[in-house]
Amino acid sequence: MLSRLYFFLQLAAVLSVTTAIPSAPTVKLDRATLIGSTNGSVTSFMGIPFAEPPLGNLRLRLPKPVSGYAGTINATLPATQCLQLIPPVRTDMPAEMLQDMEAYVGNVLTGVPIPEGEDCLTVNVQVPAGTKPEDKLPVIVVSRGFTIGSSAQMPGDAVVTRSVQLGKPVVYVALNYRLHAFGFLGGKEVKEAGVGNLGLHDQREALRWVQKHISVFGGDPKKVTIWGSSSGAISSSLQMVTNGGNNEGLFRGAIMNAGSPIPTGDITELQQFYDQIVAHAGCANATDTLDCLRKIPAANLTAAAATVPNLFDYTGLATPWPPRADGVFLTAPPQHLVLAGQVAKIPFMSGDALDEGTIFATGSFNVTTEDQFRDYVHEFFFPRTPKALLAPIFNLYPNDPAQGSPVGTGDANQLAPMYKRMAAFQGDVIFQAPRRFFLDQRSSKQPTWSFISKRGSSPGLGYAHGSDFLPALAFGNELTDYIIQFATHLDPNGASNRTIAWPKYDSVSRPVLTLHDGDVPLAIETDDVRLLPMQGVTAVGIVSPL
Repeated sequence: MLSRLYFFLQLAAVLSVTTAIPSAPTVKLDRATLIGSTNGSVTSFMGIPFAEPPLGNLRLRLPKPVSGYAGTINATLPATQCLQLIPPVRTDMPAEMLQDMEAYVGNVLTGVPIPEGEDCLTVNVQVPAGTKPEDKLPVIVVSRGFTIGSSAQMPGDAVVTRSVQLGKPVVYVALNYRLHAFGFLGGKEVKEAGVGNLGLHDQREALRWVQKHISVFGGDPKKVTIWGSSSGAISSSLQMVTNGGNNEGLFRGAIMNAGSPIPTGDITELQQFYDQIVAHAGCANATDTLDCLRKIPAANLTAAAATVPNLFDYTGLATPWPPRADGVFLTAPPQHLVLAGQVAKIPFMSGDALDEGTIFATGSFNVTTEDQFRDYVHEFFFPRTPKALLAPIFNLYPNDPAQGSPVGTGDANQLAPMYKRMAAFQGDVIFQAPRRFFLDQRSSKQPTWSFISKRGSSPGLGYAHGSDFLPALAFGNELTDYIIQFATHLDPNGASNRTIAWPKYDSVSRPVLTLHDGDVPLAIETDDVRLLPMQGVTAVGIVSPL
């Protein structure tokens, strides 16, 4: 189902232009006339630059904001994507597992072709047709991806259309920012140059652009909500903890689908991957390796980035691309910043699909023994923790399929000897446990709501990563209603006649909105799945970040 949704989303980006009505809408942007397109009830302005193209000497440097606009700008074509790094699925895995993964991924690896390039620091702005500058509508700013993701893959047609139906129209902004080696390169050279987490810097610059320019599209810069999925959700949470928690008035609320402040450490701990990329890029003998990476063809740097572990590889979620402390954007490990109280004190919503780790556990199918599992966890997730001190973690995640993920499926779906154990562990370390940690730390200090999605089960993979976000984006479901209501009022309650009352989260009763398939689509349940195991991995991750 998710693969078809992904295909739909990319196709929608194209159709929203090709089916536009003849009379093109325009917007004055500084001294420029911006030409957009209207499809049904949605007007779109695509590929608007918010920063100078990060080409040549601007590669691997902080984004340089656009100084102004002039002339006529055609904003009717899908924006160029930043260079993607698509993770390949291992084809040597067991037949049933491969079949399940291929069914899940499908068109995610192909989809509708959208041009890629380094000149990609742009935003798409979509508004209800007929919106005027004085309307001052709430604004939702959306992001997604550390290695793959773009504004073209996140069309807001369904969200904007649903907002009009609810009588609560919103402006939708989708961001492009640099990915993988162009946006999230690690290593001491990167830290010393102050150019770590460039993708996060790009996002911040785009948010500044929104403050400066969104009013001409009919948006209210004082009513901005950031919304992220997966890596975009992690990014949204990190926008909350940067700058000592001072959000500079750039946003007033946040929504996170599968992503929270993660237990990563310092950017210099990625040195081996920096060195590997430098070597494959042909820069190992350069006096200044970072400068060498700026000068090689972009295709060469992308190819070098493809040599390090990816999400569907043996290492699973232990990849080098998630943000880490760089001394500038993140002055300490993200969860340490949360513990220090350096968090923007704004309302937020945070949720996960029930089985976040399943798709990422497929690459390690050949972990088959207890010793191999323990070595895996130690080597890739907690290498700076003595293995003897990890014994409680190993005990909290036993090789009992009934305690693994997909949750609640007993001995079924054990696609490899350690698959369900690995899926539970990986999904908890990166997604579920950080969500609970963030909520536990902040729910008594600011309004917070949490959800769990048990919709759209995939064979063998359960309620897998992305199964919460994509339907909300593509089809305007009940979660979309809550999101629109939150963006409008900073409270998801009262969204529509198909939603229910959603209590705020607290660390004692742990109420979560649960999305179900079937006759009772919404319920309030208790967020207590693997409570002790998650507390264990959180404690280790704080003491010894990944």
